[in-house]
Amino acid sequence: MKKIAVFADVQNLYYTVRQAYACHFDYAALWADISQHGQIVEAYAYAIDRGDAKQQQFQQILRNLGFTVKLKPYIQRSDGSAKGDWDVGITIDIMDAAPRVDTVVLASGDGDFDLLLDKVRSLGVEAVAYGVPGLTAQSLVRAASRYVPIEGALLLRN
Repeated sequence: MKKIAVFADVQNLYYTVRQAYACHFDYAALWADISQHGQIVEAYAYAIDRGDAKQQQFQQILRNLGFTVKLKPYIQRSDGSAKGDWDVGITIDIMDAAPRVDTVVLASGDGDFDLLLDKVRSLGVEAVAYGVPGLTAQSLVRAASRYVPIEGALLLRN
């Protein structure tokens, strides 16, 4: 059975799914979909900690599914913009996990990860990307061994 490591870019998933479908991403459906291809041996969800109760409840749901939730503090800059980027952390964790697994799954449409997926594939590891059609960088789709569009059963409809 294939060993799979999953990496979910929570902020990217939240905003792209909301923009495209005006609903939420279904992490339980993601887990079930990935599990059809092997055993999930590591799973991480990267989020921003704003400290509000609704977010903490969501983070507990992720933990209950089997994700290790990694949080960064929400930082509001003096100019009003916000910082909360997990790209480097996700990259380090994927590179650490790649030698231990057969497949790396990245749930994010962020094109900054295209070089990372190229590298993972060069190590002989399958690199699967889940992303919202039209909002996922084409460079990421091309870099992945397999691209899975986020649609249909992967959405939580209200």
